Parts: sequence; structure tokens; C-alpha cells
Amino acid sequence: MLVTGAARGIGYSVAEAFAKAGDHVIVADLHLDIAEEAARNIAGSTGGEASGWAVDVSDEGKVKELINGVIARRGTIDVVVNNAGLQHIAKVEEFPLEKWNQLIGVMLTGPFLMTKHVLPHMKKQGAGRIINISSVHGKTASPFKAAYISAKHGVIGLTRTVALETAADGITCNAILPGVVDTPLVQNQLSHLAQEEGISKEEALNRHLLHKQALKRFIKGSEIAACAVYLASEGAASVTGEGISVSGGW
Repeated sequence: MLVTGAARGIGYSVAEAFAKAGDHVIVADLHLDIAEEAARNIAGSTGGEASGWAVDVSDEGKVKELINGVIARRGTIDVVVNNAGLQHIAKVEEFPLEKWNQLIGVMLTGPFLMTKHVLPHMKKQGAGRIINISSVHGKTASPFKAAYISAKHGVIGLTRTVALETAADGITCNAILPGVVDTPLVQNQLSHLAQEEGISKEEALNRHLLHKQALKRFIKGSEIAACAVYLASEGAASVTGEGISVSGGW
């Protein structure tokens, strides 16, 4: 199985969970050295198998190179988790176009390209699972996150389209909508918000991220990973086109 953006955060937790379950995990990230280090750590902590690969998910040539390389070495790709993501916070009128293009490229074009180029292999083998990491911001919005929210909404539309197109091929496609997970991306976002508003990170967390959530706590990466493992299982063979919220009651 293959996870993008797997060197840290949610992607790392997902990769770790699949390694514990006995899968060989392709830890794909932008930089090879970071991906290989994460793969070594996952293999060491789980006793499972993991290997690090480099990919820029917004670059079609790099995506094709990754998928063809994994198929050549491993023979199959049974599960793809499209997780790679990043954030930029700014008002719409101040949002740099290059940042818009970068976020859309990684979080919407990336899942499209990964899906586009893995589907022929999955169809050939008559089975596959595609799991897209969207967000609770795939169904709602917050200020200052235009590109992130647009991408995450788009991922849900992509998920539903792919599910319809592949239903007869033994392939499922679903999205997970995490809430506030304690990741470097979220911590950086909190630091930015706290600085902008002259408040503490804890105040920023409660004001901007947890005020809509019932549980009032960070979601664990392992909780997102458990949902991904379920969606890849035989028990979820009839679950497709869904957006499953793991958000603590958002």
C-alpha cells in the first residue's frame, strides 16, 4: 500500500497502522531522505515493512515514475491513501496566486494524478482501495483558508466521481474527513493565528479550531489511521463514494 505525505503527521500514522497490520508500506513524500528516515522508523517501531520513495504529487511525470517504480518492484498497489497536504492562511484579496496554485496542486491535482495513474493497475488486478484524506473543511468553511477549503471540497467531489466510475471494477474510493489533528501543519497554523491576533496558541485553538467540535480535544492520528485501515479491509467492500468524518462531533 502507498501513502503520500507519509513522513509525518496523519500520513505517518496511517503508514504506521498499515505496517502494523502486515502490509508493506510505501512511504511517499517530497524529499527522499525524509521519506526513507520515516520508513526506517516505521519498520523499527512496528516490526513491519516500509520503504521510502520521493514524489511531487503535483507533477504528473513524478507521479507516473513513482507508480511505475512501485509496480515494477512490488508487483501491485492494492491501496493508495492520498494524504499530502499543506496550508497557507491569508485573506482572499491578499492570497498569493503562487500559494493558491501550490495548495490546489498538492491537495486536489495530487489525488487526481495519483488516482489517474494507479487505476489502470487496479483495474487490471480487479481490486483496489483509494482513500482520500479530505477534512471537515471539505463540508464547511473558515476564514483565511480559501485554497485549503477549496481543495478539500474538491477532493470529496473527486472521490464520489471515482467511486461511480470504478464500481464495476472491484475498486472503492472513499474520503476521510479529519477534524483537528495535532500535526505540525496545525501547530504552525495555530502559531500564525496567535501571532496575528495577539493571543496564546491555546486561545487560538479554542477560538478557531475547537469551538465547533463536541469533544473539545485534538483528534489522534491513530484514530484517522484506524478509519483508513477499515476502509481498506474486506469489511468495507460495499463502502464507496463516502465521506467519513473523524472529527469529534464537528
